[in-house]
Amino acid sequence: MKKDFMFTSESVTEGHPDKLCDQISDAIVDKFLQRDPYSRVIAECAVSTAIIFISARFESDAVIDFTKIARQMIKQVGYRGSDFNGKTASIVTSLKELPPRDNRYWDEKNLSEAEIEKIPVNDQVNVFGFACNQTPGLIPLPIWLAHKLAKRLNAVRKDNIIPYLAPDGKTQVGVEYRDRQPYRIHSITVLASQNKQSSSQIVSTKRLQEDIRGAIVDFVFADEIIKPDENTRIFIDSDDPFAIGGPAVHSGLTGRKNAIDTYGEYSRHSGAALSGKDPTRIDRVGAYVARYAAKNVVAAGLAEKCEVLLSYSIGLSRPVSILVETFGTGKIPDQEITALLEKHFDFRLAGIIREFDLRLLPTIVKGGFYKKLAIYGHMGRVDLEIVPWEKTDKVPILQSEF
Repeated sequence: MKKDFMFTSESVTEGHPDKLCDQISDAIVDKFLQRDPYSRVIAECAVSTAIIFISARFESDAVIDFTKIARQMIKQVGYRGSDFNGKTASIVTSLKELPPRDNRYWDEKNLSEAEIEKIPVNDQVNVFGFACNQTPGLIPLPIWLAHKLAKRLNAVRKDNIIPYLAPDGKTQVGVEYRDRQPYRIHSITVLASQNKQSSSQIVSTKRLQEDIRGAIVDFVFADEIIKPDENTRIFIDSDDPFAIGGPAVHSGLTGRKNAIDTYGEYSRHSGAALSGKDPTRIDRVGAYVARYAAKNVVAAGLAEKCEVLLSYSIGLSRPVSILVETFGTGKIPDQEITALLEKHFDFRLAGIIREFDLRLLPTIVKGGFYKKLAIYGHMGRVDLEIVPWEKTDKVPILQSEF
């Protein structure tokens, strides 16, 4: 990567159709695990004008109402208009209950190290974890700011600060870098949809721009070190009628926003979706432990930025490869950091579930756990009380060997 460049990342609100699908899928995962912590489930969702399609394969003792979960999620997100709402939307399901397996009930907390070693992954995947010192959450500044704008865009709607907004919205932030460090805000984009029950209710573009500039852009950047300057380009609203507007305007699909879920494409991420999968899926939890390792490396001062790649193969408990890249910012060679990670982090499937208590989090966290990750990123979530892969408890031991 060049020393001087401009980089953009985008985020979306919880009412974006793709994110609505992610939330429905993860709400299903939450409900299964709340009723049976040993459930195995893969849930995917698609949404369009007035229809939701749910596909799920599961092995569980729990019985859940898929359509009820979807309708509750639609209502919670804020879709109540005649064109799309939780009461009248048609819901089609394709459900497959898998035959029970004898090994489903293994409890990682009561297993010996030898027994954990024998539990293999059931998928093949490369997962990436990344961290850098650009923000308090140790994630890149563009996605950090895009998420903050999207969260604020959603908040002003829910709190009736800008009451005419609809749930769907998008944000984007461009950051100019000098010598690979954030230097200035190049551009800010906020796309907001309106509740359009009648043409007389549509607010003028000028008012929309003024409201969003004051209540969202100025509010978010008030406590940021790098603020917009006189040359920052600010775009509010869109001339494209298909850019935003919810499922009545554009469709959604589970797992289609991987960059938003991770690092805003500032670093690499897996092609596998994170939402809609129980904790035994290594393509989900492997991304979490990779982030955990990378974040602790940066927090310990071993590097200014760190990418961790874990490669898993079916039938093996450990990754077949662990690669660390610090992009020339490491205080010690990348090979030595790799050795520290192999020594102090457990990258085995059962070990990850045990370390993060992933089966019980939907019960421990009020209102469910996984569906809260489905919006505004799975990484760098300093706004949530419990996100175990964001802890930096390995810092002392890494520093002691540095």
